[in-house]
Amino acid sequence: MSNNSQVPNPAHIQADSMLARRFGKETVNYFSSSPLNRLSFLRSDHPFLSAALKHPSTRFVILKDLAPLTRSPAALYYAKYDEVRKLVPQNIYDKPEEDIIREHDSRKTEPHLIFLGVDESAKKDADLFSWKIYSGTPYFALDISEKGNEEQQQNAREVLKGFEEKELSFLQARVAMTFSADEAAIYAQGRALIDWNTRNSYCGTCGARTISVNSGTKRACPPTDAARVAEGKPAGKPACTTRTTLSNLSFPRTDPTIIVAVISTDAKRILLGRSKRFPPNWYSTLAGFIEPAESVEDAVRREVWEEAGVTLSRVVIHSTQPWPYPANLMIGAIAQVSDPAHETINLQHDPELEDARWFEIAEVQEALKVGTSNLDQGPGEGYKEGGLRLPPATAIANQLIQAAIDFDFLKEGNAKI
Repeated sequence: MSNNSQVPNPAHIQADSMLARRFGKETVNYFSSSPLNRLSFLRSDHPFLSAALKHPSTRFVILKDLAPLTRSPAALYYAKYDEVRKLVPQNIYDKPEEDIIREHDSRKTEPHLIFLGVDESAKKDADLFSWKIYSGTPYFALDISEKGNEEQQQNAREVLKGFEEKELSFLQARVAMTFSADEAAIYAQGRALIDWNTRNSYCGTCGARTISVNSGTKRACPPTDAARVAEGKPAGKPACTTRTTLSNLSFPRTDPTIIVAVISTDAKRILLGRSKRFPPNWYSTLAGFIEPAESVEDAVRREVWEEAGVTLSRVVIHSTQPWPYPANLMIGAIAQVSDPAHETINLQHDPELEDARWFEIAEVQEALKVGTSNLDQGPGEGYKEGGLRLPPATAIANQLIQAAIDFDFLKEGNAKI
């Protein structure tokens, strides 16, 4: 089984090992395998963050209303600190997190600024950022949407104007899948965290404004608010269980979902479905959310039965793909029906699908050659009108379909998947 050609294969991931020889090379899906070392243990080290923020080599991934700033539809634009300093003051990391929480004033807001990590693969030279034993190019994500107080909105407009003067543009796409593999992974991390911060600006328990800590990867509900003093109230806020329980912080969520390529009993057909929003003849693998107290394998069997009426037997985990729309982890599987009697399609349980069909392997193979595309694009060269269309190679669905029609891994004793 071949990996997605658009995704890099780092040497240490694809290096020969006993596991690799037993199960084959690892499938690296689009949006994964980031080139950045996230250095998560330094996210609360404000001297480190302050030094990284202003270093000449540092790059900023810019988003506005979750749309990325680009040089072209296929390339992100990486801003320098001087281009965003109006929105991101130099002293943003001057105080430790404890002081920032204690001095909280809900009348003041800051833009969503996320430390993404350091690219240590850059050529070692004097211009690279260095901190203790770590060196490379630091990356941040910055939201320049016009929100917050009036001062912040004005600063955002000024930063935006500077980008407009350089004739840069924000990529307006429902799903951005045109970047190189490395850039896609960096963008996905930034988009997911900025989206999460935006959705969690207020405490889910008491409704008060929360603040970003841990360089954008946690949010806290401060116990005091200076704005209350200005209103003649005590600085201390009413009790909130967010602050009194063990988990006194809000953490980013990742919603696990399953996605599965289903093989018929004789392994000669693949089950695919389509929703109403798909273009004509465009089919994909079945997918759905994992529910509480449900295993991945059980979720696969439940979703396929609910959506298509097909009863599955064995389920094998294939690979995973982070999906930052808004924050899913796609857990890819391949499953098979054990009895022809269980292959009958029934769409009456859950009306989510418009259609579901069993497709012969030859038809699927042809579609993989000429009929793949994003939802908003046309099929490839050589496609014949009316033929099957499938997701592109950047989608885990495509990788699952390719693996499902690879008979090598189905042979007894061959576990390469």
